[in-house]
Amino acid sequence: MNLMIDKLIDRPVSAHRPRRPLELADPLTAELTAVRSRGAERWRVLRHLLAWADVGAAAVAGLIALPLAGLSSELSLAFLAFVTIGWVLIAFVSNLYGAEDLRSWASGVQEVPRTMLAGLILSWPLYGAGALLGSQHAVLSAAVAALGTALLSPLARAGARAYVHKREPLQQRCLIVGSGIVAGQLVDRLQTQRQFGLVPFGFVDDEVHTQGNLDLPLLGGLDDLEDILRVHQVDRVLIAFSRASHQHLLKAIRACRDRRVAVDVVPRLFEFLDGARALDQVGGLPLLSIGAPRLTRSSRLAKRALDASISGIALMMLSPLFLAIAIAIRLESRGPVFFRQVRAGRGGTPFKVFKFRSMYEDAEARKAELEAVNDADDGVMFKIHHDPRITRTGRIIRRYSLDELPQLINVVRGEMSLVGPRPLILPETAALAETWHQRRLDLRPGLTGPWQVSGRSDIPFQDMVRFDYQYVAGWSLVRDLELLLATVPAVLSGRGAY
Repeated sequence: MNLMIDKLIDRPVSAHRPRRPLELADPLTAELTAVRSRGAERWRVLRHLLAWADVGAAAVAGLIALPLAGLSSELSLAFLAFVTIGWVLIAFVSNLYGAEDLRSWASGVQEVPRTMLAGLILSWPLYGAGALLGSQHAVLSAAVAALGTALLSPLARAGARAYVHKREPLQQRCLIVGSGIVAGQLVDRLQTQRQFGLVPFGFVDDEVHTQGNLDLPLLGGLDDLEDILRVHQVDRVLIAFSRASHQHLLKAIRACRDRRVAVDVVPRLFEFLDGARALDQVGGLPLLSIGAPRLTRSSRLAKRALDASISGIALMMLSPLFLAIAIAIRLESRGPVFFRQVRAGRGGTPFKVFKFRSMYEDAEARKAELEAVNDADDGVMFKIHHDPRITRTGRIIRRYSLDELPQLINVVRGEMSLVGPRPLILPETAALAETWHQRRLDLRPGLTGPWQVSGRSDIPFQDMVRFDYQYVAGWSLVRDLELLLATVPAVLSGRGAY
């Protein structure tokens, strides 16, 4: 399997030859052929990997479930083949191999309902076979097959997407239209969060903003877009609050569509769009309905149930790691194992957060003498890249956010959530001057959240507040699961951990 994947990926992206020599072909036709070839090769490789990921997930779930049904070895092998082939066919019918858009590996959580349905469909033949043979575990084997495939398939598919997005020949070269603050934020996120496989290489705009601080070359204005698309290899155009006129932008989008270049637009009022409900039509004009926040009583109960179950299990499973970290802390320096600090909870209610102590015992007393070297220039947070107060053990556990694991205790106690806004220390809450800032206090603070997956301590205070507000305004359980998955690579990368 690995040999086949390597062959798929190592092939040149533009391996499809035109039927006639390039010099005799119409220039636009040759250009469209190259663009289609790159896109077709990318989706072909990804579809192959997704199919193999599904086969592997179904096979593992089947191997676990089949022995419970009491089938003979011959029937088990035949049924295992049926399960894997059937799973791929159902996934195909469910459009799980359709052309992908801007899907990151973590967004596969949205596929769980369809994979769960596929698992339930395939579990019935297994249940029937076990029942006919008089198996006492037919129901258990069917449940294992359904849950196993539903859980393993999204994880395997996430791995396939992550693998493709990291392969340079299969990444998408992106041109940014716009040069303001939003364009700068977009470029920064694409450069630091590689899970989308998008690589910005330049920008165009009619009026260049100075606030954007794009670390990219200016390639021209909107009138130059057709020439830029012809000269440069462009797979996708991202429009981010350009000051160009409406007609100019429409012309630019038509030029991209004529050349089969994908176009994505950062919409106005994007802060509210996670809570959008429906797209209506009024006399041919589209209206996007922005509904009320989703923080209903039932949604709060569902979020709390998820928090309590996962955090309780995690505390039991991680108890050996807790003991090892506690021993390392006590052996290196004097002081308690846990560091407790008052933070602002839901509605601003103060509570004491638990963390593993990562600094020397006199860290708070030495804070005043280090104010001059504070790396945070927002006047709110206190961050130092090479803080002399941090112990050797502290640097290790901070590097991988292990110092925050005791916050699982706060989650069990109902003071925090697994996913939520960053828990602010009380002096930081004084900087929440705007009315909309207070909305971030509508949910319990989280062990992880948008700030964690976006750069941790590298995120300025105002950006962190905005991320938290957008999270609260568009909250959903699916979004929580996506952030939980995205936390793993964010923590392992170590970006912003100091």
